[in-house]
Amino acid sequence: MKRRLIIDTDAKNEADDQFAIVHALLSPSITVEGIIAAHFGEHRTLRSLEESREEIDMILSLLHLADDVIVVNGAERAMIDAATPQDSEGARFIVEEARRPGPLFVIFLGPLTDMASALLLDPTIADNSELTVVWIGGTPYDDIVGAEHGEFNLSNDIAAANLVFRSRLRVWQIPMNVYRMVSVGYAELEEKVAPHGELGSYLVRQLKEFNAEHEDPEIEYRSLGDSPAVSVVLNPLGAVWRDRPARVFDEQARMTNVAVEGKSVRVADHVDVRFLLEDMFAKIKAHAEAGSRPGSVGRR
Repeated sequence: MKRRLIIDTDAKNEADDQFAIVHALLSPSITVEGIIAAHFGEHRTLRSLEESREEIDMILSLLHLADDVIVVNGAERAMIDAATPQDSEGARFIVEEARRPGPLFVIFLGPLTDMASALLLDPTIADNSELTVVWIGGTPYDDIVGAEHGEFNLSNDIAAANLVFRSRLRVWQIPMNVYRMVSVGYAELEEKVAPHGELGSYLVRQLKEFNAEHEDPEIEYRSLGDSPAVSVVLNPLGAVWRDRPARVFDEQARMTNVAVEGKSVRVADHVDVRFLLEDMFAKIKAHAEAGSRPGSVGRR
């Protein structure tokens, strides 16, 4: 049975969402029901939602899928509090798909605004035992170095994260110390991705351009930190999981020691990076060589 998937992505925030989107769309065991453009705060731009949407459209064009995949906009900004949804087409799309029968994964490569808003718009979706939320975000557990600092995806909507973690929703979390381990160097990207069509060339070029603009001094690698959300949908056994009591997040986007009574979260301690990267790179190469469209994408 193909896995139904919604991708909620702040696609122009960095340079890794693009790889995760491509990986999902090129995976024959996944049916991408739709992609939701997400905001990424106002740290670098006042039009983050629009930039995410433009990047999604760019990726779909390079894949020759612009007419085949549903794309909707999520919230323009974070929730003002944990009781007020940011109503959007994206949040309502999640509600609509969660009401349909069958297993559904909703992966969040940025803030949890659209999931929290969907839950407020229709609290009954929390009772759907076939719905799984996969979130790339949050600070490390167990006093791992870095836990004292805030985490970016969390910081872009702390109220939403707390609402989701307090809810009855099934949540799989891939925290900062795990997603940062999906590093890939320029040399490998030049060998395994860049030669494979306009898509491969773009993926590597935009990653290097992001580093050149935002890293000082310039580096020769980047973490494809959003990609574990796709790999654990493809292969849930490709991670070392631990069920942990859900925690409350503070205003500095850090995890507190305050547990949510009766709620646990499935947290990845490690992901199979070898499988993740090699599977993705092989699919990008095969797509370029075939010059054809995959047949497992969602509807428009």
